[in-house]
Amino acid sequence: MTFFEKLFGGKKKDSKQEGAETLVADVIEGLLEAGQFDLTYSVSTENEAGDLLVEFEGPDEEMLTAREGQLLDAFQLYLKRVVQHQIPDQRINVNVDCAGFREAANQALIELADKLKEIALSKGKSVYFRALAPKDRKFVHQYLAEDGRVKSRSIGDGHFKKIKIFPIKGDEEGRTTEQPTN
Repeated sequence: MTFFEKLFGGKKKDSKQEGAETLVADVIEGLLEAGQFDLTYSVSTENEAGDLLVEFEGPDEEMLTAREGQLLDAFQLYLKRVVQHQIPDQRINVNVDCAGFREAANQALIELADKLKEIALSKGKSVYFRALAPKDRKFVHQYLAEDGRVKSRSIGDGHFKKIKIFPIKGDEEGRTTEQPTN
């Protein structure tokens, strides 16, 4: 197998889950070799939907998690695109993590969302969450949707957008409306 076949997945694999795991492992091997990373990894099935979880560990972990996990995000995006291209008939999501980084990052997002939600409720005004990547915005929106006292909306253009968190109030028929902001 050539370097480019390893890096880009080579020929189309068979469309079974094992094929996706093998494809991801082959691509990771190429990436680690090309980048000269000192990392080991494991690829496993994350849930019944067939999503894959790639976990890295080793001396170069800090490189993956530095700058808010940008390299980890890049690996994840690249692996997703390779799987989508090589196995287009299946919808397989690929999640990449290193030393529990994703869980810690999600917990920090929850803590900030709670803090901003309480400010919005106590002041009765909209508050804004810093600009976030789409996957983080989705996580925050889903978390805030569990609380019927607030709503959230993405604001802005481009890849990174802010999240507007605003309190809602009920009218006589039980419908909710956005409270006016000043």
